[in-house]
Amino acid sequence: MEIYQLRTFVAVAQQGHLTQAAELLHLSQPAVTAQIKALEEELGMSLFERYPGGVQLTEAGKAFLPDAEHILSVSRDMLYRAKSMSAEPRGKIRIGTVGVPARLRIGPWLALLRQRCPLITVQTTHGISGVILNDVRKKILDGGFYFGRNPFQNVNTVPLAELGFCVAMPAALGHEHHESDWKTLGKLPWLGLSQFMSLCGITQELWRTHNIAPKRVGEFDDEGTLVELVKAGLGISLLAERTARRFAADGSIVLWRGGEIAISAPLQFLYSAERQNDPMIAMLLDTLREVWMPE
Repeated sequence: MEIYQLRTFVAVAQQGHLTQAAELLHLSQPAVTAQIKALEEELGMSLFERYPGGVQLTEAGKAFLPDAEHILSVSRDMLYRAKSMSAEPRGKIRIGTVGVPARLRIGPWLALLRQRCPLITVQTTHGISGVILNDVRKKILDGGFYFGRNPFQNVNTVPLAELGFCVAMPAALGHEHHESDWKTLGKLPWLGLSQFMSLCGITQELWRTHNIAPKRVGEFDDEGTLVELVKAGLGISLLAERTARRFAADGSIVLWRGGEIAISAPLQFLYSAERQNDPMIAMLLDTLREVWMPE
């Protein structure tokens, strides 16, 4: 029995699907299948029942799962303790960023991290929230920023701030509808959003709250693009409060009810739950909290 086999078994148990587990582990599906089969043969029992939609644990698999998770946890802790004994943290850290860098305080944070840990190299990848979340879950990224609520148990979050969002309108629509009720707003065109953009989930939550289903124009995945399209008169969109007020100041867009906060969502930092005790992650979180919560 090998650690990598246990890791594969736990991933399949958590995902309930061989293909999704293979994607998470960066393996081919045949490799995952072969590892599970080898483990079952060594244990002399079936761990999963196969069915068209995926797999589910047998009773034996359910009994074996806590032991497998415990062994993996102990092995990770041994590795992290060994790392913590080294004189100084070193290595490459991959961080996912979203939105406007200044909003994330990325400059002060990475400057402090560099001061504390000069042997750590940071690589940033800019993307949209849904992609950052999935890449952290798959361990492609060591950590990342995310707008919205995290749906995955194997990803930990550090809440940083609660951000407000305003309804931004093209000037032509805004002059007529800046005080309209939600029923009227629901009849107006809204900019469509990519499902991987956190603003998509936030917007849909807002629509559900007010029981509206607006007509969507296009599908977009970048805040800067949304601003330009609102200015051009293509449709209405939610924008982060600071962004919305900046562009409303010159009259290029109009804010519903003078910039009233329509909905709020958390800005969070994500990292793999498995790395809770990793000294490298601990250093990231310590410096991050010092920048965001200096008190």
